[in-house]
Amino acid sequence: MTGSAREFVVEADGGSRGNPGPAGYGAVVRDAATGQTLVEAAEYLGVVTNNVAEYRGLLAGLRAAAELDPDATVHVRMDSKLVVEQMSGRWKIKHPDMKPLAAEAARVFPPGRVTYEWIPRADNKHADRLANEAMDAGARGEQWSPSTSTAELDAATDRAASAGRTAGSRRSGDASGVAPAGAGEAADVAAAGGDALSAGERLPRTTTRTGAGSAVSGGAAAAAGASGGGEAAVSGGGAIAGERVGRAARTGAGGAVPGAAEAPAAADVRAAKVVASPGWGPPDMGSPATFVLLRHGETPLTPQKRFSGSGGSDPSLSPVGREQAERVAESLARRGTIEVIVASPLARTRETAGIVAARLNLAVTVEEGLRETDFGAWEGLTFGEVRDRHPADLDAWLASPDAEPTGGGESFAATATRVAATRDKLVAAYAGRTVLLVSHVTPIKTFLRLALGAPPESLFRMELSAASLSAVAYYADGGASVRLFNETSHLR
Repeated sequence: MTGSAREFVVEADGGSRGNPGPAGYGAVVRDAATGQTLVEAAEYLGVVTNNVAEYRGLLAGLRAAAELDPDATVHVRMDSKLVVEQMSGRWKIKHPDMKPLAAEAARVFPPGRVTYEWIPRADNKHADRLANEAMDAGARGEQWSPSTSTAELDAATDRAASAGRTAGSRRSGDASGVAPAGAGEAADVAAAGGDALSAGERLPRTTTRTGAGSAVSGGAAAAAGASGGGEAAVSGGGAIAGERVGRAARTGAGGAVPGAAEAPAAADVRAAKVVASPGWGPPDMGSPATFVLLRHGETPLTPQKRFSGSGGSDPSLSPVGREQAERVAESLARRGTIEVIVASPLARTRETAGIVAARLNLAVTVEEGLRETDFGAWEGLTFGEVRDRHPADLDAWLASPDAEPTGGGESFAATATRVAATRDKLVAAYAGRTVLLVSHVTPIKTFLRLALGAPPESLFRMELSAASLSAVAYYADGGASVRLFNETSHLR
C-alpha cells in the first residue's frame, strides 16, 4: 500500500575545513506537520569547497525526501544565502562545480513542488552538527554512521541552552531570539556576481558536550501526563493543579537542567520520532491541508479552573501565558513549517497568535468559527460552583451534547456543527498548506473528535494543556489523520 503525499521540511548544510579542504554535509528531513525527524544523512566528501558541500547536502536531503514520498511537497531551509538564492532562480549559477549539482537537485522533484527559505545559522544546528560529524569521521579515516550520531540531541541541547540565554532579552522586548548570520554569510552574498568563495565562509564548529541533556525534540511529552490546567469542566476536570508551578520552575533556565543524565533526553528524542506517521491512502490525493492546533496560553482564569468561553469576560493572557506563547513561537520557528496563521476572535487567542506571528513574520487572520463555546451563566465559575448552583443543568450537560449550559449558552452539538463548517471552509481555502489554528479547548477537541470519528463524550476524556500543539491532516477524499496531540515539550 502506498503512503499518501506528504509535506516535508529539508534542512541541509555543508562545510569545508580550509575551503577547499576536508569537507562534509548534513541533511535532515522532517515531517512538516509535527516537526519530527524522519531521516538524517551525512557524508565525508574529501577535499571540496564549502559551497559544493552545501549543494551536496541539499541534494542528499531532497533525495531522502523523495525516497519517503516521491509525490511530496518540500520546503528547504538552509543558512547558505548562495544556495537558496540560486535554487530559487534569483541568482545565476556560474561556478562549474556547482552547476551540475544544482541541475541535479532541480530534477529530484518536479518544478513547483520545492520551495526555499534562508534561515540564520543558529536555526540550522541539526544539519550543521551532522556535517561536522561527517568531517570528524573523515579525519579519523572513517565514514559517518547514523548509529553513532548524536547530532539531533546535541542540537536540541544547544537550542535549550540558547533559549535560556535569550529568555531575559525576550522578556525585555527582543522577541526574536535569533543570532545574526555568521561571517560566512557575507561570502554567500558576495558570491551573487560570480560565486566568489571565501576562506572564512565556514568555520568548523567545536561542540562541547555538557551533559545537560534535558531538551526534547518533538512531542514525546504528550504521554507524560503534563496538563497545564484549563477550564476544568471543558477539559474533563482532570488537570493537575501543580503542573503550572512545576513547569515554571523547570523552564526558568530555558529548559536545560544542569547535570541531568544524557540517557533520558536521548530516550525522549527517540520517542518523539514515532509521533508522526504517514497514514495510508491512494497516491493521487495530493498534499493534505494540515492544521496545527494551538491552544492559547494561560489566562488568570486558567489555573483557577474556571469556565472561560466566548460569553464571559474575555480575559487576556497572564504573564505565564505570554511566556508560553513566546516558547511555542520559538518552537514553531525552528520547525519552519507554518505558512498561515488563523485565530479565534477572543483576546487570549489573538494575543497568542500575535506573539507567534511576530516571530514567524506572518499575518493573522481572524476566524469567528474558532471561538470557544459560550458557557452562559457558568462563565467565570469553577466546576464545583456550577455543581452547587445549577446541579440539574450540569447533570443534563454532562449527559447529552444537546444540552445547553444554564442561561442559554452553546451546546456541544452546536459547537460541533460550527467547528465542522469552519473546518470545511478552511480545508477548501488551504489545501496542501500547513496552517496554525489558534483556538480553545472545546474547538480543538472537537477537531480531533471529528477526525477520529469519536463520540461526543470523548470531549470529557481528553486533556488539553495551555499552549499545547495538536495536528490533523485532511485529504482530498475527505479522510483525516490525527498526527499529534497535546504536545507540550516546548514548555519544558
